[in-house]
Amino acid sequence: MALKQFNPTSPGRRFMTVLSFDDITKARPEKALTEPKKGSGGRNNKGRQTVWFRGGGHKRRYRIIDFRRDKRDIPATVAAIEYDPNRSARIALLSYKDGEKRYILAPEGIRVGQTVLAAETADILPGNCLPLRAIPAGTMIHNIELRPGKGGQMVRSAGAAAQLVAKEGGFAQIKLPSGEVRQVHLVCQATIGQVGNIDHKNVSLGKAGRSRWLGRRPHNRGVAMNPIDHPHGGGEGKTSGGRHPVTPWGKPTKGAKTRKNKRTESFILKRRR
Repeated sequence: MALKQFNPTSPGRRFMTVLSFDDITKARPEKALTEPKKGSGGRNNKGRQTVWFRGGGHKRRYRIIDFRRDKRDIPATVAAIEYDPNRSARIALLSYKDGEKRYILAPEGIRVGQTVLAAETADILPGNCLPLRAIPAGTMIHNIELRPGKGGQMVRSAGAAAQLVAKEGGFAQIKLPSGEVRQVHLVCQATIGQVGNIDHKNVSLGKAGRSRWLGRRPHNRGVAMNPIDHPHGGGEGKTSGGRHPVTPWGKPTKGAKTRKNKRTESFILKRRR
């Protein structure tokens, strides 16, 4: 897949790049595998704004992805590679021998007509899903479970891949894309290969309006506000805050530790920092 550039007919076009979509083989999604998706605008279930600078954007339908891969020992053929507006990765439509269809994340190198399998005895090929105990050390994997049967939760974005480093005492040691090395139980499943759409990180939006299409509203800095609105606000002339970076409510940010889950602390062997 390649990036497509435009002639600079306007300032927004000058630096804009888009993906070529050469890998997409089907324009419309499978209707039975979609459901309505309502935008939250950054509000929680009480209607309070918990995430700033969200709202608007194009209308979307959610594609139901099979993160569990619980249809075991039944071969499936890749029927199509599709665009998903809800994630950076492409999705692959699988057609099983019993007639059922499901979406999975499309790994790099997967092609229409290829057969994939979720089984403990499956070959180590992109798109196949196996328990960690059946995957050899050194293999690149994605869509990794944290709890058996819950479905893949880690390494799901475009171009991401983790590496199975070692197995020891009922646990697999996995090096995540962030550099963190974490223990995951050997019963948990993972999919072989790297998530596709590797060029996603190189896309340049080119203009502010394209951010609005994605539901991202303008982000205003704390130092540009008044003191009543932000701890960094105010000051004579242009100031850079005059204190260590904090949130609008005065909590330290940029380096302050926020992790509080001590129950899973022992599973992290090496921090990402």
